[in-house]
Amino acid sequence: MTPLVVGVTSHRNIPAHEVEPIRQRVREFFAQLKRDCPGLPLVLMSALAEGGDQLVAEEALAAGARLLAPLPLPPEQYVQDFADPASRSRFDALCARAEVVQLPQHAALPPRDADSPDAARERQYARGGVYIASHCHILLAIWDGKPSHRIGGTAQIVKYHLSGTLPGQHHRRRGARHVLGAGDERLLYHIVCSRDAPDGAPAAGLQPLQTRWRSSDAASAPEAEFRRMFAHMAEFNADCTKYAAAIDAAAGPGIASPHAASSRAAANVDRLFHAADWLALHFQGRVLLALRSTYTLAALMGIAFTCYAHLPGQNFLIYLFLLLFALGALVAVLARRRDWHRKYLDYRALAEGLRIQSYWRRAGIATSEEHEFAHDNFLQKQNVELGWIRNVMRVCALYPSSGPAEPAPDELARVIAEWVGEPGRSGQLHYYERKTVERSGLHHVTETIGSISLWGGVAISVFLALFVFRLSDEAKTVLVTTMAVLSIVAAVREAYAYRKADKELIKQYRFMQRIFAGARAALDHTRDPAEQREILLALGDAALSEHAEWTLMQRERQVEQSKL
Repeated sequence: MTPLVVGVTSHRNIPAHEVEPIRQRVREFFAQLKRDCPGLPLVLMSALAEGGDQLVAEEALAAGARLLAPLPLPPEQYVQDFADPASRSRFDALCARAEVVQLPQHAALPPRDADSPDAARERQYARGGVYIASHCHILLAIWDGKPSHRIGGTAQIVKYHLSGTLPGQHHRRRGARHVLGAGDERLLYHIVCSRDAPDGAPAAGLQPLQTRWRSSDAASAPEAEFRRMFAHMAEFNADCTKYAAAIDAAAGPGIASPHAASSRAAANVDRLFHAADWLALHFQGRVLLALRSTYTLAALMGIAFTCYAHLPGQNFLIYLFLLLFALGALVAVLARRRDWHRKYLDYRALAEGLRIQSYWRRAGIATSEEHEFAHDNFLQKQNVELGWIRNVMRVCALYPSSGPAEPAPDELARVIAEWVGEPGRSGQLHYYERKTVERSGLHHVTETIGSISLWGGVAISVFLALFVFRLSDEAKTVLVTTMAVLSIVAAVREAYAYRKADKELIKQYRFMQRIFAGARAALDHTRDPAEQREILLALGDAALSEHAEWTLMQRERQVEQSKL
């Protein structure tokens, strides 16, 4: 099940008299999450540093949460920074109950020398804080509210979580995405604390032990929207559980590398991709069934009313009309109540995002910045409610890659073959070629029906004009009724095609076919792995943008009888 992941960042030097009150507030925080999100198991990400990190970890375990401990340094080096021997004992005890994840080290670090602070160690701490903030759904900050220039400190991790500004550097591309992304699902729970220092009072305007929710640098969290976001995550869990047997039975070859079968990250992506892909197809079938039923009933309603209005002795047809209307309303209400349309679009978007995230990871893209994943690029022009998709993608990236920073050349070739593929043979390129032909054929059927109706109506009109004085009233009535029925069938078919977004789908498939064909041509002109990764990165960005646009555009096209 997809969990609700809480990350923690905290000061180490919390005054002794505030420890127990803060512990009580942390306990109340976890109780609120369990009460508000019963369908989401809790996971706490804590680096288990002295002070609040360890305090929150103890309370999370007491609340039944799973403890994940991403350590910025190997344990034997990490504990060198603990001033209190009791903290070292608590660290060992918590590690024994935690799932420890050793974050990659970018350089060999010398032993800690108290007289010469090591900048490399601070950068490694910053990477640990960034990792937690990038992968959590809620960041719990035990913080005095004051800004700080200390690399990797609590203030900088909070700032990164809310604004995207990396500790110690300016990353223009990353920051721009945070600033321009209207969909703000970055949620912070702030417990104000003092610090055991000469100037240890909280920032002006804050009181010790005060609590508040925030979702941006100066804004309170929109509670209702975040509740919906977490509710959609819980619904995904429920659907995965409900259809688990069918998902497992239908599982085919995964998108993760068969050579990385032991990788937990690869297994997570594969598992969730299969579930999201199967559920998207399942709910797509439900949506199509509802659409076909609704529009068929609408056509029959129109025909029944036309026959009632024009043919004598058919009074019973008005009751048939009302019965058909009631059946159509029932189908529309059922589809809307069970959220088939939203689930189909959301699960399809999730599956496509996971596909790209997996291929990027296998190809070694963005390995220099382990905080950056496909969820950082996906669905930026969204409302908070759609942020649940990115939250699920965060869970897939909880575990850093344990393999080499540079994947083997044959793995990059496998990614290109599986993802891009060959025209007319394999990969997404062949998929979009095939779907373009299929959708164009369906659209041609719709246009043909419309043409037949139009020219059939014109032919009947011409016939009536030529023989109006020779035809009986009964014959005229039959011809007029036939013309009306043809118009109804054409109109309903056109409305059905519009609701299915046939024209937009054809445009999307052609666009995707074009960018994959362009990527294939560019890849064929280079054998440089670095250039190939750049092409795959650009391809993934374009595909993510297109899927996001499609999801947002189609999300409002519900099955609604009132709009037929």
